[in-house]
Amino acid sequence: MARIIASSVRKGNILEMDGQLAVVLSAESFFPGKGTPTTQIDMRRLSDGVKVSVRYRTTEQVERAFVEDIDFTYLYQDGDGSYVFMNPTTYDQINVPADVLGDQAVYLQEGMVVRLSIHEGVPVAAELPQRVVLEVTETEPTMKGQTASSSYKPAILSNGVRTMVPPHIVAGTRIVVMTADGTYAERAKE
Repeated sequence: MARIIASSVRKGNILEMDGQLAVVLSAESFFPGKGTPTTQIDMRRLSDGVKVSVRYRTTEQVERAFVEDIDFTYLYQDGDGSYVFMNPTTYDQINVPADVLGDQAVYLQEGMVVRLSIHEGVPVAAELPQRVVLEVTETEPTMKGQTASSSYKPAILSNGVRTMVPPHIVAGTRIVVMTADGTYAERAKE
């Protein structure tokens, strides 16, 4: 365990609270004009999956658990809903529960390198590549007179995710999507 100040806590860190470990889902610091700066930390307890929100003074110390960040290669989704990864160095396989991946799971692609945070042999957090290439399977045709700068239109991607794309994108186009929020980044370079 290491003591760190609340404002330096980042998503994916593992903290110890009241003898229980929790993975940080988000951490945001607030600096009001008057009053004490605070850091709001949203976490998920590893023991039971319950989400907790705690507000600390920004300079308050919290206990950070030791985790190893290791790059694993995604193999496939298991029948029980968990995801199977392989350590490319040791060839060991590890099962990652769906709740560790959360909403990001839809962006997993075979062979993708994902950084897993491992605490005492248990995967507790996962960090996917920031960008992933997907194909647009459905989108509305561009209207005549619609300029490239006009508003985006809805599209459905090959992984089933809905996103907004520029008017010039048509079905069958491969695009780069941000895994954090599913937003369009650019047209994929073939």
